[in-house]
This record gives sequence, structure tokens and C-alpha cells, in this order.
Amino acid sequence: MSTSSTVVLILAVFGASTVEMVEALTIVVAAGVTRGWRSALEGAVAAVAVLTVIVLAVGVPLVHYVPIDALRVVVGALLLVLGLSWLRKSILRASGHKDLHDEDAIFATTTAELSRDEPPAGARTARDAVGFAVAFKGVFLEGMEVVLIVVSLGASQHRLGIAAAAAGAAAVLVAAVGVVVAKQLSQVPENLIKLAVGIMLTSFGLFWVGEGAGVHWPGSDLAIIVLIGVFVIITLATTAWLRTLQPGAPLPARTPIGTEQGEG
Repeated sequence: MSTSSTVVLILAVFGASTVEMVEALTIVVAAGVTRGWRSALEGAVAAVAVLTVIVLAVGVPLVHYVPIDALRVVVGALLLVLGLSWLRKSILRASGHKDLHDEDAIFATTTAELSRDEPPAGARTARDAVGFAVAFKGVFLEGMEVVLIVVSLGASQHRLGIAAAAAGAAAVLVAAVGVVVAKQLSQVPENLIKLAVGIMLTSFGLFWVGEGAGVHWPGSDLAIIVLIGVFVIITLATTAWLRTLQPGAPLPARTPIGTEQGEG
């Protein structure tokens, strides 16, 4: 595996993990503020422990027992689906056809929902089942996408340790930033990161589907860099084209029966 391919793998895992961990941290902070930090942190730690077990239980057998060509075809297809999904949403956001992902709005919504049955101030040092469950669910659901990326990228290139380390570094960075800025999570350029990661995942997916199917890419792993360049051009062109399209005008509101002109 070439150095360039390793660098791209690390960047893809780190970027994807950063995005998902920011979303998870938003939920944990909201749970901590409204339900108590003890329960929120315990829920987050429990989710991380479960995700770690999943990586070890699924990733290690894949690396050691599944034929590499078959693994790359399956994993490449999964990465293509995931990468194209991220890329599609990012292009729609960049072109103005979809609202930007707003962590402040998510924080406000989550906080409002949890505050409906907020425990008394003196009870926040005790365990709160709702706070624990919300934090656990948030970290677990966002983390499952990280697990998929870590296992896919790591197992396909027999670099599970490197992929896991990149995800761990992203988690530590996001946690450290979260301690400092707390609610100011919207300062993280999440939409831009999602666009870049979508391009990288799509490029990796196409490369590995081809390799697993017997395609001999010119330049071997360096072809990934070329594919990234191609998808960057496609993304920029598609975004520019979509920006020229005006969203469809809303249909005129229907006049309720019995309120037509001349009546009432």
C-alpha cells in the first residue's frame, strides 16, 4: 500500500469521524445541560465501549479470514453508496437546494425536547435515565457510521489499526474542542468536511470495486488521487450547474371551499 493511499485513508477516516463526532457531541452537550452531566457522560462512554467491541468483533475477522478481492468488492460497493449519499447532500447544500447542516439548531431542538421533563437542579448529580439514553443513542448512532468507515477502509487495505487510530484522534480532537467551545459547535466547517469526505469515500469505493473485479488501475494506488481529482471536477461542475437552476415556484394556495370571491 503506497504512502499516498495511506494518507488519503487517514484523511477520509479522520474527516468522516470528525463530522459524526461533532453531531454526537452536540447531543451529549444538550443532554448534559438539561439532564445532568453525569448521566450524559456515562451514556457517551457506554456507547463508545459498545462501538469498540463492534470494531474488534467485525473488523479483525474481516482482515484475517475474508479473501481480499471479495472484501474489496463488497466494501467498495458500501463505500460508494455511503460516499455518493454524502456527496449528493453536500452538493445540494452547496448549491442552495438544501439547508446547511446547523449544529446550533440541532442543539436548540434537542435541548427544548429534553427540557420538557427536566429534573430538579438538585437532582442533576444523580443518574438520569433519559439523559443516559439520549447520550448513548446519539453517540451510538453517529458512531455506527464511523465504525462502518473504519472497518471498510481498514479491512480492505489491511490497515485496521491505522483507520481506528485516525478515528480515535478525531474523537479526542472533537472532545477537546467541545470542552472549550461547548455550544459553539457550528464553528466547525461540517458541510465542507462532508463534501471532502464524500469525494474521498466515493473515490475509494470505485477504486476497490474495480480492484476486486480485476481492474488494473494505471499507477496502482495513485489512481485514487486521480479519481479524487475527477470527482472534485464533477462536484464543482454539478454545484455550479445547480446554482443556475431556480427552485420551482411554490404552487398557489388553494382557496378553501366556501370562501371564493362573492361569498362572505
